[in-house]
Amino acid sequence: MRRLYQKIYLTIVASLVLVVIVAGAVWRLGAENTPAAQAFEMAGELVAVLLPPAEAARAAQQAAIERIASRLRIDVALFNAAREPITSTGEPLPRPTRDAGGWIYGPQGPAWAVHLPDGRWFVVRASPRHRAPFVGLLLVLGGIALAVAVAAYPVVRGLTRRLERLQTGVETLGAGDLATRVKVEGRDEVARLADAFNRSAARIQELVNAHRLLLANASHELRTPLSRLRLGIELYAQTQDPKFKAQIERDIVELDTLVDEILLSSRLNAHPALQAVEDVDLLAIAAEECARAEGCSLDGTPAVVQGDARLLRRVVRNLLENAQRHGAPPVRVELRREGARAILDVIDAGPGIPEDERERVFMPFHRLGPDATGTGLGLSLVRQIARLHGGEATVAPHPEPPSCFRVMLPAKSAA
Repeated sequence: MRRLYQKIYLTIVASLVLVVIVAGAVWRLGAENTPAAQAFEMAGELVAVLLPPAEAARAAQQAAIERIASRLRIDVALFNAAREPITSTGEPLPRPTRDAGGWIYGPQGPAWAVHLPDGRWFVVRASPRHRAPFVGLLLVLGGIALAVAVAAYPVVRGLTRRLERLQTGVETLGAGDLATRVKVEGRDEVARLADAFNRSAARIQELVNAHRLLLANASHELRTPLSRLRLGIELYAQTQDPKFKAQIERDIVELDTLVDEILLSSRLNAHPALQAVEDVDLLAIAAEECARAEGCSLDGTPAVVQGDARLLRRVVRNLLENAQRHGAPPVRVELRREGARAILDVIDAGPGIPEDERERVFMPFHRLGPDATGTGLGLSLVRQIARLHGGEATVAPHPEPPSCFRVMLPAKSAA
């Protein structure tokens, strides 16, 4: 069952059906044409044979009534054709009120009246003595309530048990256990809520772990330029040598770049959605960035993508800086369309990326060797931004030259 309201609704309907069935059974058992009623009529015929004639003395009729009551251990009364009492034994019985026999009711409970062939009325109590009339009704209603309670309990308990597990999961997650997950059972709203909780918990755990890793790596990466900056300031204060001043300026630029990339990476992790979407001419951005880079050439066809122009510019700039820092000239940018995708290749004459490193180079703060320069965040940001735009960034080595980074983005259809 896919919807919780359907389960609750069907439980109520099933309970009502059960009430109708039980009430119908009670009515059927209480009807006058049932086998029980026929048995009473047959008993009445037999009683007519056992009783003395209507004109017999009252004492004889009393003796006959007492014999029947003693053998059957029930309350019995005999009325004449005018429904006036002739004789009785046991607790008082109600006077017949209908022309035909059947159930009659009085202060002491229900009884059964049989119209004898000679016009007299034979009344026998059909329920245990001293039972108030409403006791039977209470028993019937109590039985119905018990049946409904038993039938509804599995449904209600199954629902509340899942909600309790979900509550426990929320409390455990709030206490700091980010690995908490709840079992998803069923296909109704509670199941969807449990699935949403699991996805949210996984996303929270992913973000927290990413921030912890980012913080740990950032603290390590910031220490190096800060140490160089502190040393350069001390040396420049002692010697006033212009080369130390130039080194200080380079360290400041490196520190500023590192802080900028750390903040951008953190923001993309925390808010994995584009803040602004517009039509972006990728060829124009590539041309502008190639003009800024030394020894870079561009060859391509126009391609328009929808996204954030500032972030897409960062993709091209980071790839060009990576090629200049770790590759070898000449650097070439190629842009083309393949079906519904725009393909951007940044190619240099360097040795390329070893096969076992082609995925790890996109990890934050990963470097190919101990002597590698840079922050280790440039390629990670390239992949983050590409995926944010519905694309991908990979290492796509050419036969010659072997070093190539490729970004694939959904392209807007030409008008």
